[in-house]
Amino acid sequence: MRLINLRPSRQLAIYMAALPFVLVAIGYVLGSEARLAENPNDKLLPALSTMAQAVKQMAFQLDARTGSYLMLSDTIASLGRLLSALAISTAAALVFGIVIGLLPAANAMLGSFVSVTSMVPPLALLPILFIVMGLGENSKIALIVIGTLPGMIRDLSMRVLELPREQLIKAQTLGASSWQIALRVVLPQILPRLIDSLRLQLGPAWLFLIAAEAIASDSGLGYRIFLVRRYLAMDIIIPYVIWITLLAFLMDFALRLLQRKAFPWFASVRAE
Repeated sequence: MRLINLRPSRQLAIYMAALPFVLVAIGYVLGSEARLAENPNDKLLPALSTMAQAVKQMAFQLDARTGSYLMLSDTIASLGRLLSALAISTAAALVFGIVIGLLPAANAMLGSFVSVTSMVPPLALLPILFIVMGLGENSKIALIVIGTLPGMIRDLSMRVLELPREQLIKAQTLGASSWQIALRVVLPQILPRLIDSLRLQLGPAWLFLIAAEAIASDSGLGYRIFLVRRYLAMDIIIPYVIWITLLAFLMDFALRLLQRKAFPWFASVRAE
């Protein structure tokens, strides 16, 4: 029996998926206990009980200065920026991706431009955005859009170009206009791929968000992490990082679920 043909059962697959997380947790606990045994005041690897107390204070106790739950207010601020930027990127990528992939003239004019702009490191533009747009919300949202949009446009336009040419020819034979081909032939097949593209951009989007909040913000998850770092407050930083990771995972899971429910045919197409 070759390894390539060995498929674990569903229950075994769950255990195998959980194993790396369990090993990381065990490694952290052992490392934390070893460091705290040498120095009870060590802040690098705080005990789980210490982090639980910090989470309780940040998430479930009103802050005396602001009168709000800090973790909740930070989460709302960050998600507002992130979702706004991703909504703009998704809508723009859908339009430009179809136009560039479907129309040869648009591809000739914009294809190379999109390819080049997708190579620009967005974080290098952050000072420019702050100078031009100020330190408010617009510059943070713009950074995420600039960081995610070119890649999504490039990916979607390539997916449009991969569609069977016979479909477009048949639609034209039946009298469809370019607008009708875009809406009735291309759009239904591109929407599930748009979800894939959006999923791939979640990680970079979070990176740009945290970077922007860390440099110039008075709220948000990134702001809080970089605010407490000066105190070496790892009992707050580590739970915040875990919370960000969980939020990103839940967003990815929601997109996968949406794709499976809205486009049940796409899984069989992908398998082929």
